[in-house]
Amino acid sequence: MHQRGDLPVKLAVIPARGGSKRIPRKNIKLFCGKPMIAWSIEAARLSACFDKIIVSTDDAEIAALACQYGAEVPFMRPPELSDDHTGTIPVIAHAIEWMNLNHCPVELACCLYATAPFVRAEDLRRGIDLLQETGADYAFAVTSFPFPIQRAIHITEHQRVEMFSPQYFNTRSQDLVEAFHDAGQFYWGRASAWLAGTPLFSQHATSVPLPRHRVQDIDTLEDWQRAEWLFKAMQSLTGLAEL
Repeated sequence: MHQRGDLPVKLAVIPARGGSKRIPRKNIKLFCGKPMIAWSIEAARLSACFDKIIVSTDDAEIAALACQYGAEVPFMRPPELSDDHTGTIPVIAHAIEWMNLNHCPVELACCLYATAPFVRAEDLRRGIDLLQETGADYAFAVTSFPFPIQRAIHITEHQRVEMFSPQYFNTRSQDLVEAFHDAGQFYWGRASAWLAGTPLFSQHATSVPLPRHRVQDIDTLEDWQRAEWLFKAMQSLTGLAEL
C-alpha cells in the first residue's frame, strides 16, 4: 500500500502477453539484434518521461527479459486479461489500479506497445507535452494515409470493383480532407480516463503526427520483414540506434 502524501507518478505500461498466434513469441523475438520489447523499453528510458516503466505480461520468459532491459514487472497479468479478445484499455486500467493500491497514485499513464521498434523518445516527450498543453484525456501517435480514403475501392463477390464513396469519383485529390490512422505505437492518457474506460478514438484525444516511414504494423511475418528492412535502412542512413 502506498502512503499518504506519495506524489502521483507518470507510468509507462508495456502490454506484452505470451500468446501471440500469427508470429509466435513476437514480443521477444529478435528484431535487428535485440528482443522486440527491448526497443520499446529503451525508448521509454531515453525519454525520461516516466517515474516507472512496467511490463504487463502473463509470461515468465517475457517478464525476465523485460527486467533484463530495465523495466519492472511488479505483477503477473491475470488470465482474464490475457486472452485474444481483451482490449488495451482494460489492461492499462488494471496496471493503474494495481499501482494505486500497492505502490503510489498514478497521474498519467502511457501505453507503449511492445512491438513498436520505430518509437522515438522525442515522440513520447511530444505526446506528454501535447496532453498537458491541450487538456485532452489522451494523446497518441498517428500517421497519414498515403492515398485518399474517399477514393478507396473494394472487390465485390462477383469480382467487380466498387467505390466505397462513389460521390468522390470526380473530386480532385487535393480537394479531399486528409485522413489519418492510429500508428500503433503509444497512447498517453490521464489515469482517470483509462480507469473510466474513456474511448481513445474520440473528441477526448489529441494526436502526435508521425512520418509514414516510421510507422509499420507488425502482425504477420511479411510485416516483420518489411519492418526490419525499413529499420536497417534508417539505421544505415543515420548511424543511430534511436531512429
